[in-house]
Amino acid sequence: MPRFTMPRSTMPRSIRWLLVLAFAGASFTCSTGCSTARNPSRGFRLAANGDNERGKKAFQEFGCTECHEVNGAHLPSPTLQHVKLGGPVTSQFSDGYLVTAIINPKFHATHYAAADGAQSGNPNMPEFASRMTVQQLTDIVTYLQSRYSIFPMQKPSEYP
Repeated sequence: MPRFTMPRSTMPRSIRWLLVLAFAGASFTCSTGCSTARNPSRGFRLAANGDNERGKKAFQEFGCTECHEVNGAHLPSPTLQHVKLGGPVTSQFSDGYLVTAIINPKFHATHYAAADGAQSGNPNMPEFASRMTVQQLTDIVTYLQSRYSIFPMQKPSEYP
């Protein structure tokens, strides 16, 4: 009787483990309160050795500037699409969120409208899981995190 075997993934082992840890961390974080901090007290965390300059360089080398504009960065203007990254936000994205957006863009695309470039959950962004090292991913996330500024939402005053 023939044995059933699963096809071997072409994804590097280090990226597979990072992906497993990212999903496990995201699941655990959401089960413990869905923190919106970059490095929540529980759940997924990147190593602290990310470097902004290496991240900016990797961002350019992987062709991210063809579709993404980074707030306040002096990078080439996007030519294919125009998706803004960085700038003022009311809560910081977690590292796990950005990692998932980079290595599995379809995961977040299902949550956005077609007007944002995610037609029916199929984003135009390629998956980088098999082309990017863990260090490059860490550097890019560190670089992108440095481009966001947190401006907490103001609660409306009850009294004029």
